[in-house]
Amino acid sequence: MPIKQEDVPRADGMPVLGLGTWQNDDHEQCTESVRRALALGYRHVDTAQIYRNEAAVGDAIEQASIPREDIFLATKVWIRNLSYEDVLGSTQASLERLGTDYLDLLYVHWPSGAYEPADTLAAFDDLYEKNIIRHVGVSNFEPEHIDETRDHLDAPVFANQVEMHPFLPQTELREYAQTSDIELVAYSPLARGDVLGDETLAEIADRHEATEAQVALAWLRENDVTAIPKATGEAHIRENLESLSLELETDELEAIDAISTRERKVQPEFAPDSWE
Repeated sequence: MPIKQEDVPRADGMPVLGLGTWQNDDHEQCTESVRRALALGYRHVDTAQIYRNEAAVGDAIEQASIPREDIFLATKVWIRNLSYEDVLGSTQASLERLGTDYLDLLYVHWPSGAYEPADTLAAFDDLYEKNIIRHVGVSNFEPEHIDETRDHLDAPVFANQVEMHPFLPQTELREYAQTSDIELVAYSPLARGDVLGDETLAEIADRHEATEAQVALAWLRENDVTAIPKATGEAHIRENLESLSLELETDELEAIDAISTRERKVQPEFAPDSWE
């Protein structure tokens, strides 16, 4: 049975569980997976210009027959499109592909490529002032990048989207977010499937008649982090959604925090130098 919209926890208006669409670039499959997720109760969909699936996401939203204002829609500006004019032009193209006249959240995808804080963020401010974007976000930013962003951006920084899972707990960024009033959004929250079979997660999952994936998602939620796991099939879409009903005990959260494995799954050559 679909989960009701009012039953989905939210972080300052953003549902704390969303559907990630990275590497879901087959138009028909992407449209169907997003449409199915919306039918089951998801109200947060995350995409990006570089994912090459914004048109498929837009088709799914149109087919879902859910009021646009009930869907939290986020996309990201790619590193080649971060000059002032390119931010404006590429965002307009994203809006057209998505079939919408506004975005709930627009991210700077990486602090790389054509990213120049003063130039890039002036365009984000213009979009925010015109209400074309409701929130400004950054992605793959370290604290020093966010501090610099705030020096150039009039709009508030709403969220920082980063890789985060039990093998990359992002302790420093979590502490920074808590003291800076910024939402953390976790991509690859299941470590590209590597959480499956982890001994600690499996033990906790057994106690709750849950799955390791659900435990990992619940751990993120209990740490005030929004997760956007990718899922294409209905079974996984439903499994991830059902993690919202899983509540972990304090000792279980501490056991997950104590996992010693440390592994970053996403580290392109243009990643911040501090990731070395």
